Amino acid sequence: MRLLNILIIGALILAASFVYKIKFDSTLQAERVAKLRGELRRERNAIAILRAEWAKLDTPGRIQGLANRHLVLQPMKATQNDNFERLPERPPAVVPLPGNDPIGAMLAPGPDTTGSVRPAAPR
Repeated sequence: MRLLNILIIGALILAASFVYKIKFDSTLQAERVAKLRGELRRERNAIAILRAEWAKLDTPGRIQGLANRHLVLQPMKATQNDNFERLPERPPAVVPLPGNDPIGAMLAPGPDTTGSVRPAAPR
């Protein structure tokens, strides 16, 4: 009987130490989560401040003032525009050869194509 009491007391001490370890680990994790939340809040505030500064620096009036102050630009004249006839020709479109495109060959409709919608009749 005495041995059984000693074993039960030992098991209770082990269980208490295990519960204490779990509580200590959970407290450490809670502190870590709180620290990460604080860092996240600081980073979000920094991002908001940087966005506000960017919006202030990106205003068209400010950019126009800087351009007038630092660049030697002249106003555009109506005669500077050209018509479309003077544009260079568009380069020819490159059409791949049918035998060189295996994916296109798989996607191309073939005679065994089925579906619920019938193709339009030729007119």
